[in-house]
Amino acid sequence: MTDTTDTTALTERTVPPRVVAAERIASEAGFKKSCIPEVGRLLKLAAAAKPDGVIAESGTGSGVGTAWLHSGLAGAGARLVTVERDEVLARRAAGVFADDERVSVLTGDWRLLERHAPFDVFFCDGGGKRDDPQGVIDLLAPGGILILDDFTPSPGWPPHFEGTVDELRLFYLTHPALEATEILTTPTSSAVVAARRL
Repeated sequence: MTDTTDTTALTERTVPPRVVAAERIASEAGFKKSCIPEVGRLLKLAAAAKPDGVIAESGTGSGVGTAWLHSGLAGAGARLVTVERDEVLARRAAGVFADDERVSVLTGDWRLLERHAPFDVFFCDGGGKRDDPQGVIDLLAPGGILILDDFTPSPGWPPHFEGTVDELRLFYLTHPALEATEILTTPTSSAVVAARRL
């Protein structure tokens, strides 16, 4: 049997300090849309899989997802660029990464990311995901990994949401330029993970 004290200590050690700092900002700002730890660990893994890669995020929020991506950055040539519409949140999130010149926090529309593409990893958690899914795919480098979260699991095919076919999820899961799958992140949430075909 595992001592709960040991389990708590292990959990604290495995959450990167910048994630803790970004979560504190979210709490202070009343921001409730930060990515969950299960998605965060997926982001860390994806970033680590692309040494010296160009990593992007649409929808910085308070920087929680950004911090998970940052924790997986590998190599001096790696770059992480993220964009947030809310100027105050963007400024506060930028402070979490002020000591790492590999990280750029932009303020404005998600299309600001275009000048930094193509991306080896793209966590699309804000603009683009729904309003321009083809534009999101176009920003991926060959072999680039796309992560989209906040879906509700659908056991059947095609995927459904609130009683109708989830056309957005279907678009990503069946796009000819992607090899895609849906994974459970919790019993009640899922993410679409895809790689752009070479």
